[in-house]
Amino acid sequence: MRDFILAAPIDMSVGFKDFFETIGLTGSGLVTKGIAAVIAVIAVRMLLQLSNDPKTALRKGSMAIGTLFVAVILALYGSTLFSTVTNSSPAATAPKN
Repeated sequence: MRDFILAAPIDMSVGFKDFFETIGLTGSGLVTKGIAAVIAVIAVRMLLQLSNDPKTALRKGSMAIGTLFVAVILALYGSTLFSTVTNSSPAATAPKN
């Protein structure tokens, strides 16, 4: 019987750090995905708690869909958005007279 190799072997001896770098997630990426997941769970819970009143259900449903949209955008582009944040403030880098 032949041996089929589906993927090249990867050394995972350094643990989860190497694993998350392999799939493209770093510590900040995991935090961003975690925040997006929590917001998505909140949005789904909001959708499940809609009332029978059409006016209220439309208002609450649109807020839930908007919240779910924010969660998806954060999951897709969160690492790019948060990578633009730096520790230096404009006042700290202003020239002193």
